Amino acid sequence: MLPVLKNTATIRAAVATLLIMAVLPACRSNKDEADAFGNFEAVETVVSAEGTGKLLSFMVEEGMRLPADTIVGWIDSTQLSLKKSQVKANIRAVLSKIPETAPQLEVIREQIATQKREQLRVQNLLKANAATSKQLDDINAQIAVLEKQYRSLASSLNTQVSGYSSEAQPLEAQVLQLNDQLKQSRIINPVGGTVLTKYVERGEVVTYGKALYKIADLSSLLLRAYIGEEQLGQIKLGQQVTVRTDLPEGKYRQWTGTVTWISAEAEFTPKEIQTKEERTNLVYAVKIKVQNDGSLKIGMPAELKLAKQ
Repeated sequence: MLPVLKNTATIRAAVATLLIMAVLPACRSNKDEADAFGNFEAVETVVSAEGTGKLLSFMVEEGMRLPADTIVGWIDSTQLSLKKSQVKANIRAVLSKIPETAPQLEVIREQIATQKREQLRVQNLLKANAATSKQLDDINAQIAVLEKQYRSLASSLNTQVSGYSSEAQPLEAQVLQLNDQLKQSRIINPVGGTVLTKYVERGEVVTYGKALYKIADLSSLLLRAYIGEEQLGQIKLGQQVTVRTDLPEGKYRQWTGTVTWISAEAEFTPKEIQTKEERTNLVYAVKIKVQNDGSLKIGMPAELKLAKQ
């Protein structure tokens, strides 16, 4: 029960006190009002199988932190290894057919060398009138025949070598392809982060492209919020802003965030935002990067406060 006020001055003082008490919370409320709302998200990577076969090993569990470029599993590659061995055997069989060119050509080279020595001897005898021109002509003809045989044999041998080498090239390409497929039987974690979802278990048969697990780096999260056109002048890339998350009893926890992205095009406010009237407004999406100490979770709501100009 309010006390009875006995004079006008006292009444005026009481009214003024009540008005101040009513206005101050409103002022604090306006000053404390958020400029935008949104939810936290992370860059999520779905790791898929690059081979087909039974999952022999899979060292992944939800909530596990995995460093980048770490082998976390193996897909059975027995058939690939057997096929590689078969192809390599075929290569050896083809290459074994390549003739030995050097010994065959060496025989004719020796014959040519012998005839040239004889040619020199006959030339000396001819100068001493101890031989005839016909003897020299016969030797020259023999040398020409041998040189022609040498060129023909060399060309034939080169054709054979080239043919067998060409036959082996597709097989060697198959070996390279199988080596690549064998590498893909290893499951390598591409990015450092925390496993969010695990889709398969060890022992299952997976196929190329099948999702194995989802991972994201939770050391920092992105707050996706939406601002109106009139707020664009208050925000820019690289700017430090304040992000608030809820605490019990209506309190907030403040975080420092950095603006990493501002949409270049306006869009309608997403349907999950506030009222139907607000969803028909044109807004711009922004992303705020916030360092996470483990308290922030994907999907958690948050508020954005901009520095007033």
